[in-house]
Amino acid sequence: MNKNKWNAGPQSVKLFKRAKEMIPGGVNSPVRAFNAVGGQPFFVQKAKGAKIWDADGNEYIDFMSSWGPLILGHAHDEVIAAVVEAAQRGTSYGAPHEAEVELAAAVVDAMPTVEMVRMVNSGTEATMSAIRLARGYTEKPKVIKFEGCYHGHADSFLIKAGSGAATFGVPDSPGVTKATVSDTLIASYNDLNSVAELFELNKENVAAVIVEPVAGNMGCILPAKGFLEGLRDLCDRYGALLIFDEVITGFRIALGGAQEHYKVKADLTTMGKVLGGGLPVGAYGGKKEIMKKISPTGPVYQAGTLSGNPLAMAAGIAMLKQLRKTENLYDKLDRLGATMEKNLIDASQAAGIDLTVNRVGSMMGFFFNKGPVETWSDVEKSNTDMFKTFFQALLARGISIAPSAFEVLFVNTAHTTELLEQTRKALFEAFEQVGQKG
Repeated sequence: MNKNKWNAGPQSVKLFKRAKEMIPGGVNSPVRAFNAVGGQPFFVQKAKGAKIWDADGNEYIDFMSSWGPLILGHAHDEVIAAVVEAAQRGTSYGAPHEAEVELAAAVVDAMPTVEMVRMVNSGTEATMSAIRLARGYTEKPKVIKFEGCYHGHADSFLIKAGSGAATFGVPDSPGVTKATVSDTLIASYNDLNSVAELFELNKENVAAVIVEPVAGNMGCILPAKGFLEGLRDLCDRYGALLIFDEVITGFRIALGGAQEHYKVKADLTTMGKVLGGGLPVGAYGGKKEIMKKISPTGPVYQAGTLSGNPLAMAAGIAMLKQLRKTENLYDKLDRLGATMEKNLIDASQAAGIDLTVNRVGSMMGFFFNKGPVETWSDVEKSNTDMFKTFFQALLARGISIAPSAFEVLFVNTAHTTELLEQTRKALFEAFEQVGQKG
């Protein structure tokens, strides 16, 4: 690959051209189109451990980890073996089976506040269902979410949603009705006063506050001291439920997610693809008295033929077993994360470039500004042109990160000391290239 400029290889170019004839934009999720970073996407041929290979045979050290869930790296042997074994017994039943019970028990055991859990098929489905449940349980219509936090693409959430919406400069979406928007109230992340004001203005009408306990869709924004505790207090005071969206943080920053790490209890918790080791899966859970409001034990309806899919359940069971049995796994992930953070800081400083890095454990975000970066307005000050140059420079050196300045970088257990040292060298060269371009 040319280290001065990256271009997709001919096979990827051919595949993208063909894809655009049949798939909107040639991709099945907008950010993959590379519109925000220039050029066109490479098409992945295979992945293993901490590496991916594109259709032209180019090798990359991967820091996307499929947008977070691959804590053990790509194609982990035990997870793959479990999926293959399950597939031989059938790929879908549409009926209860033992693996659902086993994974549910593992989730209840791991998550501090989850007493019952319902399996679904994605993080979007989990958050959408949790909101419906909160409204049904409290008999209140409105939900408070935070500017820059993303909870999937259900209508209620596509308002100042960060991440993909921000990447394309679209704060909301056509097709979302005014009635839906009127029931979604927007607060500022890390600003308790903004939340308190919304509660006061809607005293008897707020069903829930939904929050990413660590914001992972406007880069990585850590909760300010007392922020999560303050949300818990406000929800208790006004009779609302606190929903932690742990689609990214669940099992990633601790086995019990952000709730274990920050020691704040949520009423409902949503989980996503991490629960299936990368397979399509989601879940939501919480206190029994709340969860029993879901059909068939209660009036709040939610269903799905593929919910509890045997392949996803098998992958989740295998993944959680590995997390439990691997000695000092989260200490190792934290050390790897700290090394990557130091590499980013050292390389940017050597090039004289302002960079702020926010990190918790193995997830981190970096921003091309002086910082601190604690709110969505801080994130918006980042230099996205610099990110674009940086992204291209890293790809040219065999390093793959998310193609958006509003996403998160992840390390996993497959990232070795040697791979991080190789990455460090690439970071110094990439930041130097950014500095030269100005």
